[in-house]
Amino acid sequence: MAFFDMFRKKPAPVEQKLPNPKAATPASRSKPPKEEPKTAKQLATENNAPYVNILSMDVDLENLHQGAFELDWNEIFVARLVKAGYMIKKDDTDSEIVDRWFQNVCRHVVMETWEQEEAISKSGVWVRSTDIGDGRTEVS
Repeated sequence: MAFFDMFRKKPAPVEQKLPNPKAATPASRSKPPKEEPKTAKQLATENNAPYVNILSMDVDLENLHQGAFELDWNEIFVARLVKAGYMIKKDDTDSEIVDRWFQNVCRHVVMETWEQEEAISKSGVWVRSTDIGDGRTEVS
């Protein structure tokens, strides 16, 4: 020990606390995993309600008359379609039943549009719509 070190105050001993093995550490206090929020389909199914949704729509950019829809549904929706008469053969798949329903919906949209156009042309009332810019339209 050097001469000057003898006259210096010795630092107070640092009290070290040993970990209590019974105390929980942050790692051992792990939280239960967060539950993912339920989807609309899961909620509908839990409530015994029919569910159908369009997941995506694709359009052929080379032929804009061609496209496809991707649908999602639950079994309750298919059961309602079967009860409504959309099942033709006993071995129809759920996809065939839903596709038959969707085609029928599309047909009704086309027919409604056609009927409206026919009513306008027979009434002699023609409506002209002109885009005048800034998100506005002139109807005459």
